[in-house]
Amino acid sequence: MAKYVNDAFKEFMDEVVNLDPDVVSDAKDSRDNLIENIKEFDNDDFFHLYNEIHIEFGSFARKTKMRPLDDIDLMIGISADGATYNSFDSWEDVRVTASKTSTIQQNCTNVDGLLNSTMVLNMFKDKVAGLREYSRSELHRNGEAVTLNLKSREWAFDIVPCFQTVVEENGRNYYLIPNGKGGWQKTDPRRDRDFVYRVDSKHNGKVKPLVRLCKKWFEVKKFSTPASYLMETLIVRYCDQEESLNDYIRYRFINFLYYLKDAINNDVQDMKDIQDNINQISKADKEKISERAKLDNEKAYSAYIAETKEYDHEKAINLWGEVFGQDFPTYG
Repeated sequence: MAKYVNDAFKEFMDEVVNLDPDVVSDAKDSRDNLIENIKEFDNDDFFHLYNEIHIEFGSFARKTKMRPLDDIDLMIGISADGATYNSFDSWEDVRVTASKTSTIQQNCTNVDGLLNSTMVLNMFKDKVAGLREYSRSELHRNGEAVTLNLKSREWAFDIVPCFQTVVEENGRNYYLIPNGKGGWQKTDPRRDRDFVYRVDSKHNGKVKPLVRLCKKWFEVKKFSTPASYLMETLIVRYCDQEESLNDYIRYRFINFLYYLKDAINNDVQDMKDIQDNINQISKADKEKISERAKLDNEKAYSAYIAETKEYDHEKAINLWGEVFGQDFPTYG
């Protein structure tokens, strides 16, 4: 409960939206322990690992994850050992020719000699299944990762085997990860991370909390579209184009909703500059998001008037509760 809007938002961010710092600390320890366990797999009956390119990715790595902490994403590097890829393939379907000297790679090939990423994932799944701290391993529903569930923790790990290209294309190199269809796709979590960091630094740390708050709003509204990365990209690109952001997160949120009602209908360039337009949601879903953004922008603006013009914090808090749902603090 709270008597002032400032206090209501602080409570909401600290106890509902932002990750618990103790949970974050435990998760990092758990992540580091898993990486050390995986490093021990590097022997004659498994892939040679490229430890220098292991990398975190996803919202936990970018510090844009809201509660609960349900997954942590890791990319585990594999040494090419002479494997090659076709640089002219489209980003989402890259062919990798397996190493002729690696027995484990040869065991994961199609009849044409191409390295099958689904077979590679299954090798990882079977290997991590033997770790004692974890309850089960399974292929992620998108076929691009191995999900490893812990016995005593609320989060799971999504493990993605990867290669890193050596020869630069247009001044950059890439990670190659499973595409869910047996092939490989280009990605680069460093670009996502650095883009978010740059824009957040530009606005003195005001961007990441806004991303988490907007994701909470998206969750509360129960939109059917799984658009966490799309929402994050929209928010960060919006902030990048702004000269300055309001010091109060609720006012930043009001301004973003006003932007979102139109921007959701436009193309959205991914932060990695690989995928081009990532706004592939249906016209019907775009209309739902646009209409809800418009309605909640108006409601949030009414809360702003109640707080700053009418000095009625009870009315303002109640209106914010309508925007963010039952987890938002009540007046009192």
